[in-house]
Amino acid sequence: MARVDERRPSKNRLSKRRKQVIIRDDYFDYPTLFIIIVIVLFGVMMVYSSSSYRAVLEGESSIYYAKKQAMYGFLGILGMLFISKLDYKWLTRVSLGFMWLAIVLCGIVLVIGTASHGATRWIPIGSLQFQPSEIAKPILIVYMADVCVVQARRLETLKGIANISILPLLCIGLIAKENLSTAIVCFAIMYVIMFVASPNIKYMLLLAVFGVVSAILFVVTVGYRGDRFDAWFHPETSEHGFQTMQSLYAIGSGGIFGRGLGQSIQKLGFLPESHNDMIFSVVCEELGIFGATCVIALFLMLIMRFRYIASNARERFGGLLMTGIITHLAIQLFVNIGVVTNTIPPTGVTLPFISYGGTSLVFMLGEMGLALSVSRYMEPR
Repeated sequence: MARVDERRPSKNRLSKRRKQVIIRDDYFDYPTLFIIIVIVLFGVMMVYSSSSYRAVLEGESSIYYAKKQAMYGFLGILGMLFISKLDYKWLTRVSLGFMWLAIVLCGIVLVIGTASHGATRWIPIGSLQFQPSEIAKPILIVYMADVCVVQARRLETLKGIANISILPLLCIGLIAKENLSTAIVCFAIMYVIMFVASPNIKYMLLLAVFGVVSAILFVVTVGYRGDRFDAWFHPETSEHGFQTMQSLYAIGSGGIFGRGLGQSIQKLGFLPESHNDMIFSVVCEELGIFGATCVIALFLMLIMRFRYIASNARERFGGLLMTGIITHLAIQLFVNIGVVTNTIPPTGVTLPFISYGGTSLVFMLGEMGLALSVSRYMEPR
């Protein structure tokens, strides 16, 4: 009769022990958290540097905008830590409801929204206002990740892809009415998640063509959007190229190591939206190409951390969530820096975590909470 070595655990016991080691409720991705907090703190510092002159002109304290940004950042980090402690799987039960909520909010903004710079993008609530389009981005990530798992077989047919895309495209269309740049970011999120989940490349190429044609139609049917191409090709002569030229002046005058923190000239009333969409040009002017490269390196480090989490997610839903978060962060980073450097036509997209804006910062940090939640259940390979 064969003897059983009691000192050697059975295969089932080993698998259970391995699962307990890998999936730990007390695990937290501190490297990712550290990078996020560093970028947020840097953003508060740059908002102060780029907005202090404007705040004084408006009769406010020089720290007015930086104080509000710090408050939103603090609230966003608290929300991020709370979300990170939840099991992200609960989102599968509410993704459809959230998607309808985003559609309703994006429709309401067209009716009662507040206009700024010629576009209606904000819903006022007392003394506060928020952008539904910023809320739509994380909701779109959650919905697409869920539907691409639950209805995976539909991705094999053109009809199925069309059915899956109906609600997201409705939401994106409502956003595009007043905010084409954000609609493009949302479409990129939807498309990349479906592309990663779909086994049929040719149908995804058709969806890409549909997106490009739709964007072109939105541009040619609205006059001021066509003017942006003139400002892109000929900023020095175009009547709409002033902001682009001031941004390029700021980048050029910064040189390699910059004028020094707080020493920007262009922020003194020359560069419009210096604390918002164009804040990266102030970074280049004050910290130079070296400082700007360090900022980009921080974002790349964050994206690489997210790529690792996506590759080791415990199941498909978590991996697709991370795919959407990576896409959102990377596309928004590329578009903002592209506009500031005149690489792409001018448009209004904020620099993640750094540009001034409460809605954008809070909901972006909410997405970071989802990423940290996925990381808690990683299965490293």
